[in-house]
Amino acid sequence: MTTQTPENSTTAPETGEPDIATRLTDGVRTAFGIGGLIAVVLGLLIIFNPAKSGVVAMQVLAVVMAAYALVVGVVYVGSSIFSKAMTGWSRVGHILLGLLYIAGGIVMMLNLGATSVVLALFLTFTIGILWMIEGIMAFTVAGKSPNKVWSIIYGVISVIAGIVLLVSPMLGAVTLWLLLGISMVVMGIVQVIRVFTGRSA
Repeated sequence: MTTQTPENSTTAPETGEPDIATRLTDGVRTAFGIGGLIAVVLGLLIIFNPAKSGVVAMQVLAVVMAAYALVVGVVYVGSSIFSKAMTGWSRVGHILLGLLYIAGGIVMMLNLGATSVVLALFLTFTIGILWMIEGIMAFTVAGKSPNKVWSIIYGVISVIAGIVLLVSPMLGAVTLWLLLGISMVVMGIVQVIRVFTGRSA
């Protein structure tokens, strides 16, 4: 008489701990939520105190550019002095270029206020010129576009906005800064909502 032995169960007991993919997803979602909150806070600072926040931002950018110029200048001078491949005028030219970078970095460091104003004006003029070019390009392709009316409207708005920035650059810089703050608040709120709705789903 044969006896049948029950089969041993090989299924591992469930521990209830989240797997690596779940933990990684939660970490990424948390990082996005924190980023959204930071964007909201920075956007509110820009909206409620645009002058001071703009000055601080431009000064930080000026410090970064000055530090970059100093580093590039030192690299140019150092590589020119110790390089065996450079000779004659090539070495002299690289050394002079490095010294110009260093001098420019020092000047920017000693005049952060003026550098900030120049950077703000440069960015405003650049954006104004780019908007005008985009508007002109919209006019050129309007005849072949399936949405001719919207292409013309977009071109008119772009050209007018570009002219406003070029005619009144400081007002344009403040307006762009406020628009950036509003965009950061809106995108930050949307990001936080996405994180919480995704977590509850």
